[in-house]
Amino acid sequence: MAAAAPSASPLFLREPELRRGLELLYFGYSHLTRSIDRDLSRQGLGRAHHRALYFIGRKPDLTVSELLSLLAITKQSLGRVLNDLCERQLVEARTGERDRRQRLLRLTDQGESLESALFEQARRRIADAYARAGQHAVSGFWAVLEGLVPEEDRSAIAALGS
Repeated sequence: MAAAAPSASPLFLREPELRRGLELLYFGYSHLTRSIDRDLSRQGLGRAHHRALYFIGRKPDLTVSELLSLLAITKQSLGRVLNDLCERQLVEARTGERDRRQRLLRLTDQGESLESALFEQARRRIADAYARAGQHAVSGFWAVLEGLVPEEDRSAIAALGS
């Protein structure tokens, strides 16, 4: 069933329509992450931990440099996050087989369980919103979000698989 939300004006590139899109993006993301943030906070973790868990889970044996590129944070910040996740036995890092300088990252069973529980919260909300909006709206939403990602960064998204 399609959402009852008003459709975009034919003048969708005007400032009011652009501001509405930006506000919906902000508030939608804020509400999506609130319950996840609460669960993370109870464990002494934050959004950077969550993003690291998510991407490591999406691509086991992700290298530290690949994760650094995906998260677009400083090496120092990532180091703190990874040390914390490794100490909590949520992530394991092993040396690369071909390149001994590489550190390959993988979720532990405990890390997979946590990432899965966090994803389930988001999955339910996104699935409900997708169902209300309908397939064409979802495709349009994806196209808009992809349009916000610079062309040179889109290959990193594609590399995560579907």
